[in-house]
Amino acid sequence: MLSRMIYVSTAVGPVTTSVTGTILRSAQAHNAASGITGALCQGQGVYLQVLEGEPQQIEALYARILLDKRHQKIVLRQKKDISHRRYGNWSMAHIDMGQPSTDRSVFDPYTASEDHLIAKMDELIASGKVINAPVV
Repeated sequence: MLSRMIYVSTAVGPVTTSVTGTILRSAQAHNAASGITGALCQGQGVYLQVLEGEPQQIEALYARILLDKRHQKIVLRQKKDISHRRYGNWSMAHIDMGQPSTDRSVFDPYTASEDHLIAKMDELIASGKVINAPVV
């Protein structure tokens, strides 16, 4: 059995290439060793991450994420059993969500439906916003 977990969080301080790079290198190494796959969307001062894998591995990783001081306002948006991985090709892809918009209808990962979160990630992937995606 596999699980999918999606959470959103707000960055503490500025999101720099160095900070994101550190997060990604750590995630990619740990996830590959733990059988976890997924994607990290970053932009607009927020992180939107999907994790897929064995339930115990996902739970353990999420517990570590909750203790990570690089982000705050961590909100679990989805936790469910799945039959197959949606982002199974990547130990952890990095997807650019872009800069803040003045448009009032802008995507808000804290309030968007679970289906909208997945659709937004798929849209970003399809539009070429994947920056770094080492294949598992």
